[in-house]
Amino acid sequence: MRRRFPWSLVVVAFLVVPIVEIYVLIQVGQVIGAWWTVLLLVADSIFGSWLLKREGGRAWRALRQALEQGRMPARELADAALIVFGGALMISPGFVTDVFGLLAILPFTRPVARRALGAIVARRLGLSADVRRPGPPDDVVRGEVVDP
Repeated sequence: MRRRFPWSLVVVAFLVVPIVEIYVLIQVGQVIGAWWTVLLLVADSIFGSWLLKREGGRAWRALRQALEQGRMPARELADAALIVFGGALMISPGFVTDVFGLLAILPFTRPVARRALGAIVARRLGLSADVRRPGPPDDVVRGEVVDP
């Protein structure tokens, strides 16, 4: 059975999120003033750019190290995807998207975002959400038979 494209996500992304962002911007502007709100948005975008560069460099070094060690860089690739996604959210104007961008970029919140991303990808691929590592089940003991 072929899965249908989730159009509701597109509606949320392009209609609901901007409306929520505009509402929050208006509320913040009423509390601290229009110029302070604009200044805060500019500073937030600059901070997001800096954070993207810093964490992106770390992710790139971790990816190269994993490849040099000859292991599959699944964690590193997930981190890189989250950093790029979070950076795009941080650079775009708005306070709501900045919160989600920070959650995707910061090193101490990224593991939670990585698990969520893994669950989403596993569900989209039709896999179990508890995919740990390939190999035999835990109750199988590897060994060899020795003839006496």
